[in-house]
Amino acid sequence: MVFSLGKTYLSSFKDGVMNSRQEQLKAFDRLLTIMDELREQCPWDKKQTLQSLRHLTIEETYELGDAILDNDLEEVKKELGDLLLHIVFYSKIGSETNDFDIADVANSISEKLISRHPHIYSDTKVNNEEDVKRNWEQLKLKEGKKSVLEGVPASLPALVKASRIQDKVAGVGFDWEEPQQVFEKLQEELEELQHEINSENQQKIEEEFGDVMFSMINYARFLKVNPEDALERTNKKFIKRFQYLEGKAKEQDKSLKDMTLSEMDVYWEEAKRI
Repeated sequence: MVFSLGKTYLSSFKDGVMNSRQEQLKAFDRLLTIMDELREQCPWDKKQTLQSLRHLTIEETYELGDAILDNDLEEVKKELGDLLLHIVFYSKIGSETNDFDIADVANSISEKLISRHPHIYSDTKVNNEEDVKRNWEQLKLKEGKKSVLEGVPASLPALVKASRIQDKVAGVGFDWEEPQQVFEKLQEELEELQHEINSENQQKIEEEFGDVMFSMINYARFLKVNPEDALERTNKKFIKRFQYLEGKAKEQDKSLKDMTLSEMDVYWEEAKRI
């Protein structure tokens, strides 16, 4: 059986008009040329290393996440460009030490995608998305990984890490069967937390609080809610309402410290209605 490993599509836009694959490749070649010039001529770019770019890449990733949550597609486009620059930058540095270049990076991910999608590029049959996810994790183990959890970065924020851990183990069948079971587990963890609060054992309180959060994140998965996105939307909502409250206090030449909770609650409710 012969499978096509790549097709030419019209897949990007400029002023509402699709760019051809040839135009896409030309734009990417332009970026690679600019990167070569900057690395050779710009004092700042010449000085950068993989290590010095790392924290900037993390920052750019969070900025992209903000733009996605705000559904600001123009900003998404700009932030994707920033991330693409970082990928090209890392690849340029890798080429200077003869370790890898952008072609190696692209070929590596292409080979991985082909290998991890046997239902597209081979004879494997799947019925749904869950089959694909299970196959993905099993294939990773066949590639030499000793644990399905090896792919979870140690430096991820704890909330995101918990979500990824649960996704990974669910992919190999270690999971609850029904959402109600997860909800009951959450209630059980809340009871254990309350017990430790009553005993005033701070270490145990922290442990049980962590168990409650882990169970909440697991329950979110069954509700098809991304907990990181949900919490960040709540953060943004709170910030907007609190800044409205601050603005109202300023209009009255008052400090929030001088206002009663009842006074603040009036403006808080106004903010919620707005």
